[in-house]
Amino acid sequence: MEQRYRLGDVLISRGEIAKKTAELAAKVAADTPQDADGNRELIVVGILTGAVFFLTDLVRELPEDMDVRVDFMSVSSYGNETKSSGVVRIFHDLKTNIEGRNVLVVEDIVDTGRTFAYLLELLQSRNPASLRTCVLLDKSARRETEVRVDYCGFNIPDAFVVGCGLDCAGMWRHLKDIRTVRTQS
Repeated sequence: MEQRYRLGDVLISRGEIAKKTAELAAKVAADTPQDADGNRELIVVGILTGAVFFLTDLVRELPEDMDVRVDFMSVSSYGNETKSSGVVRIFHDLKTNIEGRNVLVVEDIVDTGRTFAYLLELLQSRNPASLRTCVLLDKSARRETEVRVDYCGFNIPDAFVVGCGLDCAGMWRHLKDIRTVRTQS
C-alpha cells in the first residue's frame, strides 16, 4: 500500500529562521580569521539540495568586506525515504581546492550524524586552514555518530520536518516555515 504524507504543524516560523540566520552569520563573520593582509576569505560549502535555501540567506547576511566563495557538494543517505539508509553516496564533489583555506560547511539538518561525519572527514583530509560547520537544524536525539556543529540554528525533536530546503520525497522544500510531516496509510 502506498504511504502518503501530509503537512503537520509549524515547528519554526519564517521570522524565527530569519532572525537566527542573521545571528549565525554575525558569529561566522566574527570568527573568520584575517590573513596577513587583513583580508577575510571564506569558502562556503553548501550540501545539496536542502542547504541551498539556508546557505543563500546565510551568505547574504555576511559583511560585504568578506571574500566569500560558494561551492557545493551533493551527498545523500536518504534517497526518497524518511529514514537514513546509512550508505553515503557522493553525487557531486567540490570544484574548489580548499587546501589552506577557511571553509564553512553549511547543511540543512544533522540527524544521525553519519553522513555529516563522513563528509567532514573527507573535507578535513583535503587540509583546509580551518573547517567549521553551520547547520540550520540539529536533531541530536537521533545521533548515532558524534559530529562537531560549530553554529546551530535550532535543536529540534525527533520528528520528520520539511520547509526551508528540507523535503519529503521531493515535496515542500519551498515552504518558508519548518513544518512537521505526518504519514497516513
